Amino acid sequence: MSVSPAGKITVYLGRRDFVDNANTTEPIDGVVLCDNDYLRGRKIYAQVNVTYRVGREEDEVMGLHFSKELHLLTQEISLGKCPEGKVTEVQERLVNKLGPNASPFFIHLPETTPCSVQLHPGAEGTAKPLGIIYELKVFVAEEPSEKPHRRNSVTLAVRKVQYCPSDRYSRQPSTMANKGFTFSSGKLNMEVSLDKELYYHGEQIQPQVAVTNNSKKTVKNIKCSVVQHIEVTMTNTQFEREVAGFETKEGCPITPQCHFKKLFTILPHVNNKNKFGIALDGKVKDTDANLASSTLMREDENGQQDALGIVVSYSLRVRLYCGAIAGELLTDLPFKLVHPQPAGATQASLAPKAVTTNAKNDAEGLEVEEFSNLRRGMSVDDNL
Repeated sequence: MSVSPAGKITVYLGRRDFVDNANTTEPIDGVVLCDNDYLRGRKIYAQVNVTYRVGREEDEVMGLHFSKELHLLTQEISLGKCPEGKVTEVQERLVNKLGPNASPFFIHLPETTPCSVQLHPGAEGTAKPLGIIYELKVFVAEEPSEKPHRRNSVTLAVRKVQYCPSDRYSRQPSTMANKGFTFSSGKLNMEVSLDKELYYHGEQIQPQVAVTNNSKKTVKNIKCSVVQHIEVTMTNTQFEREVAGFETKEGCPITPQCHFKKLFTILPHVNNKNKFGIALDGKVKDTDANLASSTLMREDENGQQDALGIVVSYSLRVRLYCGAIAGELLTDLPFKLVHPQPAGATQASLAPKAVTTNAKNDAEGLEVEEFSNLRRGMSVDDNL
């Protein structure tokens, strides 16, 4: 819940996270409460804006800007009833609780809009968060083109998130790499494999590394790490950050004509989130903020996969070190790191339903919190 500074408009949202499953995107659903006497012939509009910020506001000098604000849509909220004819359970209970001045609404985001991602600003911090931030603004005006006044408008931060069912990706990825050496016969061969392609946050990754040394060089140590790859499409820049890793000499040295095979365990975590540029879900100051999920690509009408905003992907990187002169053998194995679909958050449970009149008793037990007290990243809960 959030109230305008003048106290004339109140907006209720059942949740602030809206799920994109790479095929469809849930609409933003809520209820607006406004007295008809305050409108005086004016209308209520809902506006959605998205801000791309890829640099600190303190560094914007001499006309240089590191952010871009895009207006996605503005739509009128019909008073009294939803034009779609159906409401969610939370909307139905709110309307029964608030009375005839409450109006439910649905806002459908464009399918190509990017998911919410925040980049760590570094140890110094920044006044405004980096990444992709969505804002829902509800205001009263005569025309949708009018600039909203702060006193008669309500602004709420919402997020677009992605969840992935476990049965969508079923293959077992693997990769092979080899390295030959100048003035030396034979090659150093390495094979890395995973038991599955899809992992959930907090789940351990167990790569199996097999090394066959047919060369005359010696492997001195092995390094295994999880690398987060980030692509900022607005500025056409790409960079990567290591989010987990270890170095071991187990089984080393791997001498010529020897074979080594080992199952390692590594856990991607956000303990090193003080690194500048790491992509996170939720605010940086949140104690339970986790790494950003892999971006699930959406196919267009031509069958091509494309994504906007900040594209996040992960790979497992294994490095064999053979000394300063012999160099190293390196390979990357891509995988996906996502959130599981919440229990009960199926398409059937999230779909709007027809309005009924038997929810008045349920409305008495409805709990409403001030919107500023709800912290971003903890709001995906349909059991309201």
